[in-house]
Amino acid sequence: MTHEKVGALMTDAVVPALAGTTFREVAKPLAEHDVNGLPVVDDDEHVVGVVSESDLPARRAPTVRGVMSAPAVTVHAEEAAADAAPPRVRRGVERLPVVDEEERLVGIVTRRDLLRVFLRPDPEIRRRIREEILADAMELPEDTVDVHVRDGVVTLAGRLRTRGRVVTLLRPAARVDGVGTVVDRLSARDDDHGLAPSSARTAYDLSD
Repeated sequence: MTHEKVGALMTDAVVPALAGTTFREVAKPLAEHDVNGLPVVDDDEHVVGVVSESDLPARRAPTVRGVMSAPAVTVHAEEAAADAAPPRVRRGVERLPVVDEEERLVGIVTRRDLLRVFLRPDPEIRRRIREEILADAMELPEDTVDVHVRDGVVTLAGRLRTRGRVVTLLRPAARVDGVGTVVDRLSARDDDHGLAPSSARTAYDLSD
């Protein structure tokens, strides 16, 4: 099952600043693009920091290098957006530089962009669990398990052959984009793993 990647949510229309850039040179793109910060890169386009408009009045340093926030909080383009969102949201970062495997700048993604994966409509979540997990991955009829979704809370009810099959369903269901909690109402004819059912499994908790 695929998860939406950060690269699919980012914009590649990003204007970076060099560490040796002067304040006047930084102020212009901030105003022209109506943004409150820019990623700072070195000569090889590796992200080394972030400079914001609030940094500009601190003119004790002649260039961006002296006032930028470093190291920058970045995110990789190939990272699943649902995995990337929680730690960045907790840190309160509004705009994240997106980097490739070599840590070079490739785009910008906003906090709102990352959170969009948690706002999947309930019918879409239900469809993905039924089609991508039950039918495609587990090769079961879609109606083998009752899939109920409300406000991102997924309740799975039904009877499978083994407890191992139950776990095989629970784990990927919890990782479907948009799922907050999976409630286990499943039973098994055999218990080949000696596992007891759990009442609830949380995929992502943004409150911590």
